[in-house]
Amino acid sequence: MLSSVGAMKRAATGLLILAGLVFVLARLGEDGRPWLGYVRATAEAAMVGALADWFAVTAIFRHPLGLPIPHTAIVQKRKDDIGRTLGEFVRDNFMTQDNLAKLVKDEQMALRLGEALSDRQTARRITDEGSAIVRGLTDVLNDDTVRTGLEQAVFERIRATPVAPLAGHAIDWATAGGHHELLVDSTLIGLGRFLNENQLTFRSRLREESPWWVPEAIDDRVFDKIYEAVNRFIDEVGGNRDHELRRQLNLRTLDLAERLKTSPELELRGEELKEDFLANPEVRAWVGTLWDRIKESVIEGSHNPDSVFLEQVTEMIMEAGASVKSDPQLRNTIEGFLESAAGHIAAQGGDLAVNTIARTVESWNAEETTTLIEDRVGRDLQFIRINGTIVGGLAGLALYIISRFL
Repeated sequence: MLSSVGAMKRAATGLLILAGLVFVLARLGEDGRPWLGYVRATAEAAMVGALADWFAVTAIFRHPLGLPIPHTAIVQKRKDDIGRTLGEFVRDNFMTQDNLAKLVKDEQMALRLGEALSDRQTARRITDEGSAIVRGLTDVLNDDTVRTGLEQAVFERIRATPVAPLAGHAIDWATAGGHHELLVDSTLIGLGRFLNENQLTFRSRLREESPWWVPEAIDDRVFDKIYEAVNRFIDEVGGNRDHELRRQLNLRTLDLAERLKTSPELELRGEELKEDFLANPEVRAWVGTLWDRIKESVIEGSHNPDSVFLEQVTEMIMEAGASVKSDPQLRNTIEGFLESAAGHIAAQGGDLAVNTIARTVESWNAEETTTLIEDRVGRDLQFIRINGTIVGGLAGLALYIISRFL
């Protein structure tokens, strides 16, 4: 870029010098050679055009010949104003809600986001960067403060949830789905197993409680009858979902659920039990160690590039990307969110962009800024000098021809 600008400067200056030489030679040999008048007029006008455009181009950046002529060195003098004007131009013509929303839709940002997230390399890079951020946060955060905050958050959430109504709704859900039947079946099976495993214990207890005058054979017969009846009853209840005992149990369960949801006494009792639970030192100690466990797990998982934790996070990101790619409704939702975000950026970030650009330009050195801009656009500006030389020469030739005819 720099060599290209320098070459164009030399070409423009060389053209000016050439025009000057041609003018001098034509003027010296013009006597007796009328046709050289055309050449002299052309070269003379070309010099004027070249000098005028040289002055105009140079005045944009510096004082021509170092002379402090008014309205020259414009970039150096008005650098800060140019920076603010540039920021306002960006804000007013690019950072508008319509432009940003159109960009989101035209570029299919939601689809591109899905394609990026579904790529394993991208997903893993996001995971690695996220794990680095998490590690940094765990180093910065004060453990005691986090433990206290976590304990307060957990306890406040528990206290804000009424226990009794919640239990009532849980019972409703269990009974509506028939899940309580599994509990009843398990209870009956467990009860039957308990009786079988402790048969000798119950028999010994009956022998101890029986009067001394009752023969042992009668005790055994009574115990066998009772034991068989109880086991038979358990089998009947367990094998018949329409058994009367089950129906009564269901009715009592539904009644309990309703009372849990509506009874002030049960609600009060539930809150008392909850406070007793929260006041238990072991519960408070367990909650206090939550942060240590979370921190240890996150740090251990994020430090090991082959950890299951990082692989699971990567898979989750890829699955999310695949969902965005395959689900048009989800993409529309994300695009709506991005458009809303674009509107917020346009409304809130426009002035920030202006100030950022303005402050950045203000921080630049005036001479360095002038050189930077000149290097970027200098090649085209040197074409202005060359074109001015050529156009000036042609204009001078035309005027000379007209003057000769007049």
